[in-house]
Amino acid sequence: MAILTLQLRCNFVNIAIMNTDHYLKQDVVTFLKRRKIATLKQLGSALGDAAPRTVFRKLQDVGYLTSYSHAGKYYTLHEVVHFTSIGLWSHKSVWFSRFGNLLDTAVAFVDQSEAGYSARELFDILHVQTQPSLMKLCQDGKLQRDKIQGRYIYLSSTAKRSRYQLKNRKADQPSPFATLVVDNPHLAVEEAKATVMLFISSLNEKQRRLYAGLESLKLGHGGDCYIATLFGMDPETVAHGRRELMEGASNAATIRKPGGGRSSVKKKRHRS
Repeated sequence: MAILTLQLRCNFVNIAIMNTDHYLKQDVVTFLKRRKIATLKQLGSALGDAAPRTVFRKLQDVGYLTSYSHAGKYYTLHEVVHFTSIGLWSHKSVWFSRFGNLLDTAVAFVDQSEAGYSARELFDILHVQTQPSLMKLCQDGKLQRDKIQGRYIYLSSTAKRSRYQLKNRKADQPSPFATLVVDNPHLAVEEAKATVMLFISSLNEKQRRLYAGLESLKLGHGGDCYIATLFGMDPETVAHGRRELMEGASNAATIRKPGGGRSSVKKKRHRS
C-alpha cells in the first residue's frame, strides 16, 4: 500500500511538472507573438519571475532567434519573423538575420558580395558597427582584406572568390581626373593639364604641397621629380608634402609652421 501511494504521488508530481512546462512554453509563445521581441529579463517577468536558465530552456523548446544587434540580447520566434530578400528583419530598431549572429551574418554577406565590402558599406546594410567583428573574422581566417585607395575591403576567405571580388572592386573604383593625368602621361593633353593646374591654383600653399605629395606617393620612385615638373613646383616641396603625409603631420588649421614666412614689418617712426 505504501509503495502504491508513493508511486501515485510520483505520477502526480510528474504530471504537475509536465503541465507546468506546457504552460510555461505556451506563455513564452504567447508573449513573443504579442510583443514580437523580448529580453530574457522581460520573458522572466512575464513567466512569474522565472530564472534566466528556465526561460532559456523554454526558448530552446519553442525555437527561437537571437538578434545580431544590441549584443544579441533580444529573442524572437521563427514564426514571428518575416525576412527581407537579403535575409534581415527588424522590430523597433532591433535587427535579426537568417544567417545567425553578427559574425555569421558578416561572413555570409561578404562571401555573397560581388566586390567585397568595406566596414562602412556593411554598416549601411546591417545598421550596426562591424569593424571589431570584421577584424576578428580576419584573425580567425574566415575573411581576408585588401587595402584599396586608402581603405580596407573585406573579401571572401576562398582564394578564387576573393580574386573575383578584388577584380570587380578595382574595376568599380572611380579615378579622380587629376590622378588619371598623373598616372597616364599620354592623356595629359594641354586641355587636361590646364584643368589640373586650375584646380591646383585654387589651393593654398600647404594644400598644394600635400596634394603634390599624395600624387608622388601614388607614383613611387621618381614621383617627386615627375610631379614637380608636371605641376611646376620645386622637387623638394613635393618631397616635403610626401613626408608630411607619411608622418601624419598634416594640420589643416595652419599653412606654415609657427615663425614661418616673412618677418613682420615694423612701422618706422620719424624722430622729431
